[in-house]
Order: sequence, then C-alpha cells, then structure tokens
Amino acid sequence: MGSVRQVQVTFDCAEPERVARFWCQVLGYVVPPPPPGFASWDEFDHSLPADRQGSAFACVDPTGVGPRLFFQRVPEGKVAKNRLHLDVRVGTGLVGGERLAALEAECARLVPLGAVRVQLLEADEENESCLVMRDVEGNEFCLD
Repeated sequence: MGSVRQVQVTFDCAEPERVARFWCQVLGYVVPPPPPGFASWDEFDHSLPADRQGSAFACVDPTGVGPRLFFQRVPEGKVAKNRLHLDVRVGTGLVGGERLAALEAECARLVPLGAVRVQLLEADEENESCLVMRDVEGNEFCLD
C-alpha cells in the first residue's frame, strides 16, 4: 500500500462560498484559480445546472503545505457537535499568560469575521490552554 500524499478536509455546510471565504481569512488560504476555460468562479458556477450552482467551493494553502479545504452544500443543518474539528495553532510553544494572550488576540481578530467564542479551556496538568470557537455556520474549532 502506498503512502498518502495529500489530504483534503471537507465541510458540509449551507453556504459553501461564505464558509470557505471565512476560512481563507482565518488561515491565510486563497481561492484557487477557476478551471481552464473560465475567467472566474462565478462564470464557472453559472455554467452548471441551476440545482448545482453554489453547491461547492474550495480554498488552498498558498504555500502548498496545508490541506485543501472543500466546502459542499448539504440540505440538513448542523445538529450536533463536530466529530472532527480544526485546531488553529496560534499558541504553539507558548505557555501561561503569553499563550493566553496569543489565543485572545486571535479570538479578537476572528470574531469580527463571524467567529463565535465558546469557551476557554484553561491549562491543567496535561494540556495547555485552548479556546473553543465556532465558525460562521457553527462548526467548532479550537485556537490552540
């Protein structure tokens, strides 16, 4: 069996482009170029059947290191806690007050973008502090 070389993280959501653009701002990701033959994603989207327009969107790490994020429209809303979430690593290597300050600063940047602060989980004997957040459609993620 060969080794896995790439991973894509897929989000089920109601508004794929809105959620993708939120995550672009959070992670510094970009929208990739549209498919060959199309000047823009809007042009590509309008070429699809009406029921598929707006049904998907993606963003990528401009450095090529991080996974591609794919957002697909689903008919049902979110009803429970995510079984998988992203940890946005803003406090790596920091401890105590310095770590809390980094988490709070990033939270302050993300809330105006539509994120919601949920809960600060303070450091204990095993783990450093992290901050639980929700994205623009309520998907949980952590500032870690």
